[in-house]
Amino acid sequence: MLNIRQAILNDVPLLYSLIQEMANYEQLPVLISKQTLEKDGFRAQAKFRALIADFDGEPAGYAFFFDSYSTFQGRGLFLEDLFVRPRFRKNKVGLALLSRVAAIAEQEHCFGVMLHVLDWNEIAIQFYKKLDATFLDDWKTVCLIGPAVKQLIASGKPGV
Repeated sequence: MLNIRQAILNDVPLLYSLIQEMANYEQLPVLISKQTLEKDGFRAQAKFRALIADFDGEPAGYAFFFDSYSTFQGRGLFLEDLFVRPRFRKNKVGLALLSRVAAIAEQEHCFGVMLHVLDWNEIAIQFYKKLDATFLDDWKTVCLIGPAVKQLIASGKPGV
């Protein structure tokens, strides 16, 4: 039996573990701490929301999302992570999680749900194509991180 529920403060260790599993799958480092997840997601003015999928009483996956805003379309939700543990992937857990995020977007009058998918993740790409998702191939994701942020700050100061 599949159950989708909102993550609560007591879920932080589980959520952190699931994030680590997803990062391992995507070959990315996890730089966030449990304390940061707790502070940013489960206190006043939460920065994100998360859903946990339980299948037959076992944690099967999660969806991690937050509010976004488009000057062209208005408020939306940004799906940062959609992850299902491999042994649960044939049980439509990912579809159920994404469906719940979409229902939240509709209930909150959002224009839709935005997300990124890695170009090598063909399983995910096919999953979203089956859902008739629009791929924004003309757009490139840009990220200023660490030294680039410091350099930008310095270069934007008057007299530099």
